[in-house]
Amino acid sequence: MPELPEVETVARGLRAAAVGQVIAGVRFGKTDFVKDPSGIERNVPGRRIAAIERYGKLLALVLKPAAGTAQRLFLMVHLGMTGRFTVTRAADPVPLHTHVVFTLDDGRELRFTDPRRFGRMRLADEASLPALVGRLGVEPLDISAPDFAERVGCRRAMLKALLLNQSVLRGMGNIYTDEALWRARLHPRRIAARCDRAALRRLHRAIRQVLSEAIRAGGSSVSDYVDANGAPGWFQLRHRAYDREGRPCFRCRTKIRRIIVAGRSSFFCPRCQPAPRHR
Repeated sequence: MPELPEVETVARGLRAAAVGQVIAGVRFGKTDFVKDPSGIERNVPGRRIAAIERYGKLLALVLKPAAGTAQRLFLMVHLGMTGRFTVTRAADPVPLHTHVVFTLDDGRELRFTDPRRFGRMRLADEASLPALVGRLGVEPLDISAPDFAERVGCRRAMLKALLLNQSVLRGMGNIYTDEALWRARLHPRRIAARCDRAALRRLHRAIRQVLSEAIRAGGSSVSDYVDANGAPGWFQLRHRAYDREGRPCFRCRTKIRRIIVAGRSSFFCPRCQPAPRHR
């Protein structure tokens, strides 16, 4: 599933390609993942894309007020597992499983393609937006080291489960949690409240580093992910733990292991990330 770096890469691509464009029309295919498609058909055409915002793994197209209206609207999009949100020429072949097409006033199209339809799309106004994003936690690229230690260090939960909790840190997922824990030399089952300040500082630094590097690399294309221009990322070439079961650790050459934590596969080095000793 696309995580913070992938969604941020898509957001940056959409900012460059679509901000300032007026949405001239909307065409739907399958709509089982869209909340109130008729409301989108009524209210979106004629509005200009003012900005592209990101809330964790959520994209928000900020739409300027239309003539005779007083408030902005927000087209909220979650890419799910296989969603693609790309800007293309109208003449380009339409990929299979393209379920929503927004026609832009310059003749291009903003297409949402999702083979498995685990993505989500809905329209929000300024009154309903806080309820949608207010439950999300802190942006991991913005939180300071002391705030991170205070927010995470008091929890009696395993680090892997805690970092995947979107109400704690929004945007973290399986890939970058495993990569950050490997860099910080912390076992995924280690209890957060049993980490000392030095360990929490290492983890905070590792999270920021791995997310920033992944964004610069355009994200990780390990499945269907491509950016807003249809190009894959390449950070998967720099993975040190994720999906490397049985392969040697880049630090110590011990074989990477896989365990299940919080219902998710977790990859780690048993030597660099020693298992905690629980009472």
